[in-house]
Amino acid sequence: MTRPLHISEQEREDPNAWGVLGELPGDLMMWVLIVSELLVFCAALIAFLGVRITDPAGFAHDQALLDRTMGAANTIVLISSGFFAALAVAARQRDLRRTARAWLVAAAGLGFVFLVVKGVEYWGKATLGIGIETSPFFTFYYLITGFHAAHVIAGIVILALVARFDSVRNMETGVAFWHMVDLVWVLLFPIIYLLG
Repeated sequence: MTRPLHISEQEREDPNAWGVLGELPGDLMMWVLIVSELLVFCAALIAFLGVRITDPAGFAHDQALLDRTMGAANTIVLISSGFFAALAVAARQRDLRRTARAWLVAAAGLGFVFLVVKGVEYWGKATLGIGIETSPFFTFYYLITGFHAAHVIAGIVILALVARFDSVRNMETGVAFWHMVDLVWVLLFPIIYLLG
């Protein structure tokens, strides 16, 4: 006969219950999600690079149509946002809740700026008649950057939630997700916009 599974609240919150993984900031299940999301993005980028090999001239032509300035601006925006999110965690760890919330608002605000810039970039492509079916390059471009934009939206929601439910653990968990969003863009930008 199987014993009913019961994990006490103390065991659930005990970082030693996870061994060395218990040292990660935030909730371990968020880290499982982060790793799985990173694997999905890595698979998409590997597919992008694989298809690029089959048509390097076509990819180079289409890549030249991207606005590198907007892509670089968005890189600066997200890196700055990640810095503000880290400041929020540091403030919350010192029990400076109001300061932590202000940094989270700044981080989420820059996330919104990222989405506006990405929207302007998409609009510019649409006015040129460039869509998801234009070429394999743009199929990957829209799918990968669109999937990333969806993660930015989710991250903004998560930052809003942890600003409201602002335990140190919640804040570390939400900011860990936000840093994953930053990291993914830092990988996407050079591969999609710059790789020659």
